[in-house]
Amino acid sequence: MNMVNNYDVIIIGAGAAGLMCAATAGKKGRKVLVIEHNEKGGKKILISGGGRCNFTNLWVHPENFISQNPHFCKSALSRYNERDFISLVEEYKIPYHEKTLGQLFCDGKSTDIVNLLLKECEDAEVKIKTNYKVKNIGKENLFKIITNSGEFTSESLVIATGGLSIPPMGATNFGYKIAEQFGINVIEPKPSLVPFTWNKNDLKNYSDLSGISVDSVVTCNGKSFRGNILFTHKGLSGPAILQISNYWKKDDEIVINLLPEISLAEKIKEWKLENPVAILISLLSAILPKRVVQRFIELSGYDKPVNQYSQSDIENVGKLFHEWKITPAGTEGFEKAEVTKGGIDTNEISSKTFESKKIKNLYFIGEVIDVTGWLGGYNFQWAWSSGYCAGQYV
Repeated sequence: MNMVNNYDVIIIGAGAAGLMCAATAGKKGRKVLVIEHNEKGGKKILISGGGRCNFTNLWVHPENFISQNPHFCKSALSRYNERDFISLVEEYKIPYHEKTLGQLFCDGKSTDIVNLLLKECEDAEVKIKTNYKVKNIGKENLFKIITNSGEFTSESLVIATGGLSIPPMGATNFGYKIAEQFGINVIEPKPSLVPFTWNKNDLKNYSDLSGISVDSVVTCNGKSFRGNILFTHKGLSGPAILQISNYWKKDDEIVINLLPEISLAEKIKEWKLENPVAILISLLSAILPKRVVQRFIELSGYDKPVNQYSQSDIENVGKLFHEWKITPAGTEGFEKAEVTKGGIDTNEISSKTFESKKIKNLYFIGEVIDVTGWLGGYNFQWAWSSGYCAGQYV
């Protein structure tokens, strides 16, 4: 056997979690190889946050994550938290800013974060092989990884291959197939943080409002999020929609409050006194985008001066804008999903070490696990936390 190809740790996947794990293990003196099937590592980091990388959030809590085991993420998030990664960013003198709700973005480009990770790996003498396709993985005493460019062996193997979201970035089901090979249970992967598509009736009514954004509160299954919703040709997108998609199931209704700051019923009563002959469309257009107001009023049949509104009319129009109810046909799928919900069953791995409970020295980290964060830097923090914690033990 060529000893050059023998490593202490092989990590498959040079994304956020994989690179973090590699640098951590390398600093502990482990001989580490990272294998990446894309032409370069960190591709998803590069496109994140509009090219500025929303690398963490100031307020990370276990409640910001979804999993069949909601307690699983607690250990890693407490042992390597948002302040730890912020300190690393500051150590590299990368300028950053808070955008909204604690979301931290680079002032420059996402390449700053990728370069940080690559420098950490370089300093830890980690080897990174790109354009290497894994053809087969076997295990006897050691793991044996056969690629299109040679064979490698290692004591520990880490799967950091991510989920199914954004296939153009190279997303595959590789991690789930490895779990299946070793008899490890996988929670069905589903698109997460993903836009909704219109049902047939709503497509006819609202698709031509594409491009319009409205600050709203979106509610589904007892969860509510405040933020912009964006009308698209296909359905609804925007931060509040992406957030609620984590809690939506097929055929569920979502309720949207398009006027979270005011009571429309009270406002109409004021208008009846102040401007009684004004048409509601013109009055509401000072608060909401005119095309949205026109469409909602046209569909409801309430296009008349405000002094003609009965108490019942006022209540109905209030519900129209405060409780807009839609039942999406579905989502735009993995193609437009920011992350994957589901994945490696957390009951199958240690929350401390991320090692499989069935297969010694086999580890899973990052998005491939059944832990999904909210929009706003939480999924990157999960990558840093899980990668760092596993790196202590591989």
